[in-house]
Amino acid sequence: MSWFAALRHTGRAGLRWERAYTDPKRAVRGALAVALVVFPVLALGGAREATSAAMGAFIAGTATFQRSFRPRPTLAVAAGVGLGVSTFLGYLAVGVPGMFPLLLAAWSFAAGLAWALGPTAGVVAANTVTVMLVVVQLPVSVPTAVDHALLCALGGGVQALVIAVWPIRNWGAQRDALADAYAELAHYARRLRHDPHATIDPEPLMQARHAAALTPWQERRRPPELHGLRAVAERIRPALAAIADPEIGAAAEGPERDRAREVLAGAAQLLDALARAIRSGEPLDYPKSTPAALAPPGPPVLRGPAQRAARRLTTQLSRASGALDRGRETPLTGPVTGPDGGLRRPGLAAMAPVAVRTAWRQVRLGTPVLHHAVRLAGVVTAAYLLARLTGLHHSYWAAMTAAMVIRPDFGQTYSRGVARVAGTVVGVLLATAVVELGRPDQWVSCALAVVCIGGAYLTLKTGYAVTTTCISAYVVFLLDLLPGSALHTAWERVLMTLLGGAVALLAYALFPTWETARLPERTAEWIAAVGRYAAAVLAGYGDPAGRDPHTVRSALLEAREARADFLQAREKAAAEPVALAAHSPQLTRTQLGRVREALGYLSRVALLMEAHLPPEEAEPVSGATGFGERLARATAAAGAAVLTGAPVDFAGLRAAHRAWEESELPATDPELAFSHRGSEQQDVVRSGCRLLLNALGELERALKRPQEAKASAAG
Repeated sequence: MSWFAALRHTGRAGLRWERAYTDPKRAVRGALAVALVVFPVLALGGAREATSAAMGAFIAGTATFQRSFRPRPTLAVAAGVGLGVSTFLGYLAVGVPGMFPLLLAAWSFAAGLAWALGPTAGVVAANTVTVMLVVVQLPVSVPTAVDHALLCALGGGVQALVIAVWPIRNWGAQRDALADAYAELAHYARRLRHDPHATIDPEPLMQARHAAALTPWQERRRPPELHGLRAVAERIRPALAAIADPEIGAAAEGPERDRAREVLAGAAQLLDALARAIRSGEPLDYPKSTPAALAPPGPPVLRGPAQRAARRLTTQLSRASGALDRGRETPLTGPVTGPDGGLRRPGLAAMAPVAVRTAWRQVRLGTPVLHHAVRLAGVVTAAYLLARLTGLHHSYWAAMTAAMVIRPDFGQTYSRGVARVAGTVVGVLLATAVVELGRPDQWVSCALAVVCIGGAYLTLKTGYAVTTTCISAYVVFLLDLLPGSALHTAWERVLMTLLGGAVALLAYALFPTWETARLPERTAEWIAAVGRYAAAVLAGYGDPAGRDPHTVRSALLEAREARADFLQAREKAAAEPVALAAHSPQLTRTQLGRVREALGYLSRVALLMEAHLPPEEAEPVSGATGFGERLARATAAAGAAVLTGAPVDFAGLRAAHRAWEESELPATDPELAFSHRGSEQQDVVRSGCRLLLNALGELERALKRPQEAKASAAG
């Protein structure tokens, strides 16, 4: 993508507004919390104190709108504490000549490192920089600096109190994440009816896992219907694939295939009903035909592994429906077992050392987080110093704009830059016109500021330009409480906004963090992770008695994370104005698409084999563990070849498989397949390994460089 096309694309993204993502109730609640802080403080303390309290309440409320599975009151309190500390340190430094730029650089660097904890922490940390820049402009002494810092923290505390008193859809984020997982399983079941080789999108399952990690406070208050349903969803996933697959599950044609389609259709109906019930909290309601589709009367049509997979599927669906509808008798009710164990999330106090360790691990050369932290510190400090040279009173708006614009990736930085400049200009001009023409008193200015805060909360998830317009107007009304000329300050703010935005965008262009350069690394990590997952599954066949279920589970989670990192990097790279060939001559965009398909095929085969893992008392399949180790080494070598540009070749693995198959896996009569329990596991391993090699062949062809492909065709 050219620079012109990239700028046009990111600019449009920043100016877009999507009305469907508004949340009026939460916006009203957040604005009400700000009003409960700013009006009493204005009456008791004055304009300067009201400004500090309003800033704290506003940013604390903004933190609660970020995507997070932590309790919303906790986010508000944490944001308030961070704002109080940053404000107090800023007050101490601003009175010492030359000290404030150093503090600003250090605090901005720490805010950049906060992105190692996730987007929510990164956004809140960047907001503390902007509040420090605004509030320290108020001339106060050191003793009163403590009061202003406490008022910032008070704003966060009031936000937390209002959230606790006025709950809006408690556990909504957790419900949505779990419901999305069940909805994706339903879509997966429908796709399998028509395409037995369809793959599932693991992203909803990953989000559900993150949502299932609870703090002790959440553990005591979790709704009963959210207890254990995620683990059931994970068990449903391989059962669906095992029923549909024609090599290891139901036959490709005939009565078995028709029966498999009926089971998948019934499962999709029930999974959709489960998703609706989880999301809304209402009783489970599904069509009357669903139980008959899942468990029809008469002799079973499915046999062998397909029959066992169908039984596992109905058992897991029974457990899920029983968890949501325990008081209702249905044909699917069965034994309901407890969860295998819960995921734990540290509380707010315990999170501090965890956060420090996580951020400190990023302080090494080459990490994107460290690159962003250094760039953020340099950009904010440079914008502050350049603006100070102008001698304008509101020069801090330049550094504030730079802090709000800079993000770790190109797309967000440039889209926010365009939106920030446009929104600030519009918001400042509109608010200044109101102030200049209407001459509102302090109480009216506070009321207008609260209205603008409500507008910012309402549009926070819809479009950054509209949000910035509301925020800029809010700051203008808030600072109107202090003496000064509205027209003069409006001109200064617009000018400093342009300066700060220009510095931020230019700095990113000169010191970029291109995701395109990381695509080969992400590809290599995904290849190796899927290979380890397949090897862990094969080890379960080689030693059923000694199999540790956590090994397969951990390998699966690593493969999911690697896939998510690859897709995220690919999406971000698509918006960057650089060519992939400049960073990775051996890969093209088309090749990356084919690699994704091949690795999806490889993951699906490993998933099918996982669905048929034998019980502990089963006979081990000789040689399965050894071949799995060879597979893990071969895929790790393939990943290294992607990074170095060497050719990817699985010929050695194919030769090892032929030797193993001839010596350890004697051929069986297809007509007798799965008829004897002793040979079932060998048949599954035989079919699965052949599919694994087919997938690796697809990967090998996808990674072949153009000159190699031409040589192969000529040969």
